[in-house]
Amino acid sequence: MELEVARPILDLNDRLAAQNRALLDAHGVYVLDLLASPGAGKTSVILATIEQLRERYSIAVIEGDIASDVDAQKIKAQGIPAVQINTGGACHLESQMIRKALDVLNLEQLDLIIIENVGNLVCPTDFYLGENAKVMILSVPEGHDKPLKYPGVFQASDAIILNKVDTLQVFNFDERQFMHDVAQINPRAQIFPVSATGGSGIKTWTQWLAAQIEGAKQEELRSTAV
Repeated sequence: MELEVARPILDLNDRLAAQNRALLDAHGVYVLDLLASPGAGKTSVILATIEQLRERYSIAVIEGDIASDVDAQKIKAQGIPAVQINTGGACHLESQMIRKALDVLNLEQLDLIIIENVGNLVCPTDFYLGENAKVMILSVPEGHDKPLKYPGVFQASDAIILNKVDTLQVFNFDERQFMHDVAQINPRAQIFPVSATGGSGIKTWTQWLAAQIEGAKQEELRSTAV
């Protein structure tokens, strides 16, 4: 006899995620779930995003790692609240973990929470956390063939950040092929070529994010007015 374990686990996760979403909506907080492989530059993108948006929005970060709090300390050093979640070996964050982190944060004072999920292109894709959007980061050194190898994460993403574009020629990355493959897998996802450490493309990316935040605020106002 075979037992299908995944579905009950995901169902429970989704129910808890819906509770997270209700709590966040009640406080008007937009949540971004960032997915990427280890070393893709998630923390660098977060720091660059904070630099662009901190004067406009009150921001906090939830850091997901198997172990350590290195990235959380980098965020805190910028004067941004950060909550560390160590999964102890699990390859993704789950909604119950996020709820515990939300209980630590002062939601009344926040506009945006950025979740840095555990470095993985497979496991986090199926787990809804209560976020408004999933955004995937791919770095140039990982290769342009990743949309074909890991289509699930590209399909699940509302936008895709191509990081470390300053190394395109060094790694012989076929940007045109990458764009084509992403368009075939997920034509709705906008792609943002950036260099998080160099600064190029960050303004365009953060303008898109700001537009999503404002759009969510307007939607919430419309729903409460009905």
